[in-house]
Amino acid sequence: MDAIRILIADDQTITRSGLKMLLAAQEEVQVVGEARDGAEAIAMSAALEPDVILMDLRMPGINGIEATRQIHRARPHIGILVLSVFDDDTLVFPAIRAGARGYLLKNTEQDELLRAVHTVATGGAVFSPSIAEKVLSYLSAPPPSLPAQLFDELTARERGILELVAQGKTNAEIATTLNLSAKTVSNYISNVLLKLHAADRAKLMLMALEAGMGQTGKS
Repeated sequence: MDAIRILIADDQTITRSGLKMLLAAQEEVQVVGEARDGAEAIAMSAALEPDVILMDLRMPGINGIEATRQIHRARPHIGILVLSVFDDDTLVFPAIRAGARGYLLKNTEQDELLRAVHTVATGGAVFSPSIAEKVLSYLSAPPPSLPAQLFDELTARERGILELVAQGKTNAEIATTLNLSAKTVSNYISNVLLKLHAADRAKLMLMALEAGMGQTGKS
């Protein structure tokens, strides 16, 4: 059986080095490249055609969620396994919606990571226990009854910002995308929270996903 070809995408040099060292000791896998940000991950996925990408989410420029979205759209046969320190809903669900087949926390044990790599490489899905609990809870909950006019009160700018929230972008990333100040973006999001009666950003993001937002790379 051929070795599983892996691309590591993470902006932290020490993390990339640690993962490469860990994986280099395994005969059944081969690290074929290292990307420092989302843009490099997209370019290297095309050039190297890895079997699996270990994808960080918080990276400069194009973040891991957007990189996942673009890679999955162009090369759905590549298995993307998220490795992140974050397990909140505002990252988990956009990453899965973008096309990630797995989501592990960075404190995952070595054996579990290797099993996950094999699972994703063969088309399966795998999640850390806390992530799996979120996913199962989300899938088992009855679909919310969103009124058709729910977003009618939003301005075009507010809808645009909500679309970016659904894509998992931070306030800083939204500000850069729309050429606004971070404070202005924060004010817009506060207005949207009030208009939609959403308790917090995670709830707002889930409402947007249920309405079909966050599925394209468009702003």
